[in-house]
Amino acid sequence: MPRYSVFDIMGPIMIGPSSSHTAGAVRLGRMVRKIVGVQPSKVSIQLHGSFADTYQGHGTDLALVAGLLELPEDAMEITRSLELAAEQGLTVDFQLIDLGAEVHPNTARFICTLPEGRKIVILGHSTGGGSILISEINGYQLTLTGELYSLITNHRDEPGIVAAVTRILAEYSVNIAFLSLARTAKGEDALMTIQADEPIPVEACSQILEIKGVHGATVVPALNS
Repeated sequence: MPRYSVFDIMGPIMIGPSSSHTAGAVRLGRMVRKIVGVQPSKVSIQLHGSFADTYQGHGTDLALVAGLLELPEDAMEITRSLELAAEQGLTVDFQLIDLGAEVHPNTARFICTLPEGRKIVILGHSTGGGSILISEINGYQLTLTGELYSLITNHRDEPGIVAAVTRILAEYSVNIAFLSLARTAKGEDALMTIQADEPIPVEACSQILEIKGVHGATVVPALNS
């Protein structure tokens, strides 16, 4: 049986009314922003389950956008996040969707359009008490909570690439806590997610990008870093 601290039960310091629908939504938006790496020019946010049912009453829409603007959970500016987004040139729209009963009720899909036109689609969930989970990026399945430092690579599914990436991280004394792989098919494109106890140096990421078969590598800071 898992153990919970009093802080897990009470939830984080935040602007209310709900740790799941408000604080968790802020953290979810902020995690998406960290994964994308830059402020998108446009984001379509698709809301599922209870997010879709109560998003205006609980301020979930404001919270998700506040996170995209990198605001913390206790920022008074959360109530003005839609206005702030417009001022910063970020266009946001909301859509209500049904992803099925098996999907967590506090779920949002972010369709992010970057300034150069590239799109990144991220599926995330507010799992309670302010905690979050990213479960999908561009159709690849993964598990990211934002509690640790992460490296996400897109590469060919070929022998030796995983070993080359982990060898570089070892050279920089990065301790890997979790590693997961998802792929479209054998020998095709794959997504690797590495979660580490320490920050992943930019220099390590640069070396990883030089590995033959690696198409992209992104360092994702921990949410509380």
